[in-house]
Amino acid sequence: MKTVLSTLNAKYIHTCLALRYLKAYSEPEFPVTIREFTIKDPSLNIVTDLYSQQPDVLGFSCYIWNIEETIKVIQMFKKIKPETKIVLGGPEVSYDVAYWLDRIPEVDFIVVNEGEETFKQLLGQIQNNGSFDTVAGLAYRKDGKPKINGPREKLDLKTVPSPFRFEEDVESLSKRITYFETSRGCPYSCAFCLSSIEVGVRYFNPDLVKEDLIFLMDNGAKIIKFVDRTFNIRRDYALEMFSFLIENRRPGVVFQFEITADIMRPEVIDYLNEHAPKGLFRFEIGVQSTNDAVNELVQRRQNFEKLTRTVTTVRDGGKIVQHLDLIAGLPEEDYNSFRKTFNDVFAFGIEEVQLGFLKMLRGTKLRLTAEKHDYIYMDHSPYEILGNNVLTFDEIIRIKQVEDVLEKYWNDHRMDHTVTYLINHVFESPFDFFQEFGTYWESRGWSRIGHQLEDLFKRLIAFLKESAPHALPAAESLMKLDYLERQQFKPRKPWWENTQNKEETSKVLSFLAQTPEVIEGFPALSEKDIYKHAFVTETAINPLADQIKHHPEKSYFLIALFDPKQQNTQIFTAPKSLIHAKRDA
Repeated sequence: MKTVLSTLNAKYIHTCLALRYLKAYSEPEFPVTIREFTIKDPSLNIVTDLYSQQPDVLGFSCYIWNIEETIKVIQMFKKIKPETKIVLGGPEVSYDVAYWLDRIPEVDFIVVNEGEETFKQLLGQIQNNGSFDTVAGLAYRKDGKPKINGPREKLDLKTVPSPFRFEEDVESLSKRITYFETSRGCPYSCAFCLSSIEVGVRYFNPDLVKEDLIFLMDNGAKIIKFVDRTFNIRRDYALEMFSFLIENRRPGVVFQFEITADIMRPEVIDYLNEHAPKGLFRFEIGVQSTNDAVNELVQRRQNFEKLTRTVTTVRDGGKIVQHLDLIAGLPEEDYNSFRKTFNDVFAFGIEEVQLGFLKMLRGTKLRLTAEKHDYIYMDHSPYEILGNNVLTFDEIIRIKQVEDVLEKYWNDHRMDHTVTYLINHVFESPFDFFQEFGTYWESRGWSRIGHQLEDLFKRLIAFLKESAPHALPAAESLMKLDYLERQQFKPRKPWWENTQNKEETSKVLSFLAQTPEVIEGFPALSEKDIYKHAFVTETAINPLADQIKHHPEKSYFLIALFDPKQQNTQIFTAPKSLIHAKRDA
């Protein structure tokens, strides 16, 4: 019996951990082939590939981001090879099971919730022409009607074989994100989250977890993302794992964790700040809302004071990148309340702020009680809200405009100096900057066309000319700094037009080659090397100054030195008057 498991990932770099658990648990009794695609792959190409495998059983792992594309593949495949048994599993089909059996008649079975034991037992029954009535956690049709068997006992995770030892995966470990779990379940009961449905937290064998991590690192894995819903729920366990990863790290490896910030103990943070190498760890923290009344409505316990302590202590330690999540559209969080939530979180000054929109996931408490807050939402995945009693669709559109420019201008870190200046000195708040710019961006139709890096600078300049012309001299100076800092090689054609002529640039470079000491820290280089690797432009202010002040006249030289071998860029500034005075003396 040929069994094939498949899924459509969001991108190639993503891997499906679920399929690998099913394969590891089913073998060697039932050999399993894994085929992974992306949601961008044409359906016919996917069907062609799966057909070439000639499966007797074909399983799909289903999520909100791939269910609609998966249905197209299933319907097409079943027309070509109707005798193949189609099995679905995953969080998207584990709830409202009868609905899915009715909607997709091509599907033969649905594995509900945790699937390893259920799927293996199902394969045995298919192979032996046995009865499906005894397979706990299975749904199918009987006499033309949906039949949902009773739930299965939770799996003893310490008996689950490793999903990471397949030879065919090793070659691509360095190119893809490796998803990893050390536990299943969540201790919290947030009404918008599927994880809250499973009560209690279970752990895998910690010794085997460590062996798998060593194996992955030794075989080239570079990004290992832990999918434990709350990695730090047990302080001693989290500290043990952090310590293990620090002591056994390999060059270039990054570990990402989902943590609950307000329960992170100070001694754990102190340990990380003291011992963790910079860049080894990334924390994803779900803040969602800073409105206590909103959190109470969704049964979310959060101590914002303790969360603030954790986030700021980690930030000040300078070792760990933090990614904070927000959800727009929670019950009774209107536009102004969300604006405050956004500003509260942005005030932390951390690396990434993820703005998402509430999704009414099947099986969640919030979906079951949606009428209490007059929610309207999409009928099909991703079930995103379209409005409620305090948030209109117009306001949702406006917040989406914030999301668009937030990703491009903050989370991608293309203009950190510039944006920091604008939100602190020009606009009333961070939210107001992103909102005004996002609305301007949408009005110009830029959300519907592509862009190069240089376009982002030009578009921000165009926005500021209309919205804050008084800030242009300082902003443009900082944008030049941001642009040059990101370059690894001397730019041939920057996004702005240099105002100084070639003769002026040549005089400055010759002068610096002869008297580098005029600028503190400027290296002694030959005139040939300076001409080859230095770039000179004019700025209205000193963009490296601690306090940014506006100067109407163009009074500074900004000099960038590029070292292509070390991929290192050094930035220097000097008043034009100083260079001219020293040069002409």
